Amino acid sequence: MTRNPKPHPVPALSVTLLLLLVFSTFFALAGYPLPGHRGIQPSKANGYWRGEYSLQNGTSIPFHFEIKNDPKQGTVLYFINADEHFKSGKLTADHDSLRLSLDPFDNEFVFRLFKDSLSGIIRKTDSKDPGSRVTAKKNIKARFIFPAAIPPPDISGTYQINFSGKNGTTEPSVGLFTQTGAALKATFLKITGDSRYLDGILVQDSFYLSSFIGSQPLYYRGKISPDGKISGEALGPRGSQSFTGTTNEDAALPDPYQLTYLKEGYKKFSFSFPDINGATVSQSDKRFTGKVLIITIGGTWCPNCIDEAAFLSPWYEKNKDRGVEVVSILYERQTDPAYIRKSLGRFKNRFHIAYTLLVGGTADKAVVAASLPSLNSFLSFPTTLFIDRQGNVSKIHTGFTGPATGKYYTAFVKEFNQQVDELLGK
Repeated sequence: MTRNPKPHPVPALSVTLLLLLVFSTFFALAGYPLPGHRGIQPSKANGYWRGEYSLQNGTSIPFHFEIKNDPKQGTVLYFINADEHFKSGKLTADHDSLRLSLDPFDNEFVFRLFKDSLSGIIRKTDSKDPGSRVTAKKNIKARFIFPAAIPPPDISGTYQINFSGKNGTTEPSVGLFTQTGAALKATFLKITGDSRYLDGILVQDSFYLSSFIGSQPLYYRGKISPDGKISGEALGPRGSQSFTGTTNEDAALPDPYQLTYLKEGYKKFSFSFPDINGATVSQSDKRFTGKVLIITIGGTWCPNCIDEAAFLSPWYEKNKDRGVEVVSILYERQTDPAYIRKSLGRFKNRFHIAYTLLVGGTADKAVVAASLPSLNSFLSFPTTLFIDRQGNVSKIHTGFTGPATGKYYTAFVKEFNQQVDELLGK
């Protein structure tokens, strides 16, 4: 009778090597660094991604972004919304995660990378809050994913929109829709500014639009009735707001030059605030004497202020020798010197700003109104003042109409230049 031979013990070293091989394969496939490695390479995340931002109520807001190498900055993320590629920030490795500073919103995107997906959070860089969950999958081009449907009606055009306000009031707006097949692009203009580039889809009688550049995500959904009227709601981290609208090619907002003005008894607009280095700058300074002065009131965190800076910086370079100066009074989330150097410094560098940047206070409309008592009220970041060579306020423009608004932006730029030309001619 033959006995079964005793099993030979497997050397401990062989077991260790086997386990290392298994774990190495897992980490490689998942995209994680090997144990003891400094971190994964940011370029591993290169590619086109469809993300979802999760609200607390369970709603997921879709958005697109692309990660690619930049010759000067390394691995960089671009948010994609309709016709815009918005450059955000540089990716860096942090142990087993990737970290992205979402300039200029003081947010950060921290995620773990898998083969064709990622999972993580978006949170404030200076806060201990848990943040909002974000996931993404690679190479998905559709923003809103729906099964194939019958061809939708074309809702392209201009709409007079009313958003619900407080205490039963309404907030006037203009909706601009551009449709190609089922693909839909849009923006909403309000007296406080526009919603920038919205990207989405039309499915039968319903439309869905979203946008995200690293700040508060925007999400609009609505329906089209047989008579062409629309209704829906805007959703975001701060809640929801309903809206209704009708087609109107002549839709318009209240005159933005009539909303903010000097109080009775004030003849001039005065300011005195520190610059990025702490030096006080006032309207009475010699450098402004006898010049046309454009003053913007905004913040580096404000999407419409970003659009304004993208317009104003190259405009100033072309016009500064004509006898015009620009001063931007910025209201920030924090006002300690280190934070100001960071926020204003990167804002200045991003847009190559050569005009004067000042710190007005914290980002609160009540703070703005208190620090600039000559204004009747403060409604919008940004607000722009046009001051003639004698120091008199010619006009005040509330809000900013950005490039996503098409013909409205063209009209704004034309009016802006006409106003400056008129003041320079005096």
